[in-house]
Amino acid sequence: MTRPTARRTAAAERRIGRLLIAMTYVAVALLVVGVVLMAAAGISPLAGGPPFDPAAVPAELAAATPAGFLWLGLLAVIATPIVRVIGAAISYGSTAEWTMVAVSVAILAVIALGVTIALAATA
Repeated sequence: MTRPTARRTAAAERRIGRLLIAMTYVAVALLVVGVVLMAAAGISPLAGGPPFDPAAVPAELAAATPAGFLWLGLLAVIATPIVRVIGAAISYGSTAEWTMVAVSVAILAVIALGVTIALAATA
């Protein structure tokens, strides 16, 4: 790896790292808001919860219901490592490390396959 390529890779890693930190803070904040709203509404965390309906999340957020904040926080937690893999693929592509791009795409394909299988099993 040449010096400019190494510098570019290090800069990309710093940007990805800052993005992951920000996503983690947002996820934790959303989960905390959801838990506080649950406590304020007298809902026990052991009571279970509503099923996940992606279309209902915006309305639940607008209504300030605990479920909306909890589901969005969980989605942020799930999305964080996926964003990391996407960022890595872009970074590797910019430095022409095609083997690593292929590995990143393969990881994303495995994640997509897992989601597809899970959705098919619940349908």
